[in-house]
Amino acid sequence: MASEAEKTFHRFAAFGDSTSSGAEINNKNFSKLCKDCNIMDGKMVTSNSVDIVFSKVKAKNARTITFQQFQEAMKELGQMRFKGKNPDEALEEIFKLMEGKEPATSGVTKPTAVGAVDRLTNTSRYTGSHKERFDESGKGKGIAGREDKADSSGYVSGYKGAGTYDKKSSK
Repeated sequence: MASEAEKTFHRFAAFGDSTSSGAEINNKNFSKLCKDCNIMDGKMVTSNSVDIVFSKVKAKNARTITFQQFQEAMKELGQMRFKGKNPDEALEEIFKLMEGKEPATSGVTKPTAVGAVDRLTNTSRYTGSHKERFDESGKGKGIAGREDKADSSGYVSGYKGAGTYDKKSSK
């Protein structure tokens, strides 16, 4: 059970910080973990109590906590959330809430393909010379799709006897 909680801890510890190794979690991500895993219920466990517990378990001058300190914090939050249960049962309940959870990205802007953008990027509706630059699936052909590509054969453009030199010289 703790290994699943540890995986969740590492996912949240690395969330939003590309330089993080996932070994330590900061207060922002700790609060996010508590909120996303429904540990924060709004009655017994609030955002203030989560911040207070984080400050209790971290070292005086540190900004992050390790997984061992995280387990201590979860024990305290478990006692607040599940009153009447012993600390170990409360910790197991907290770990069950955390099982398989990942950081949620709600409110993230998604690209839109509405109206003019959709019409202008639909390659099946292209006409004329533009139509030749894409294959049937809509993928661009690149330089091969251009009509006016440079002739690098070595002959002058318009020369009719291109490629006949070897045939004349071999006689």
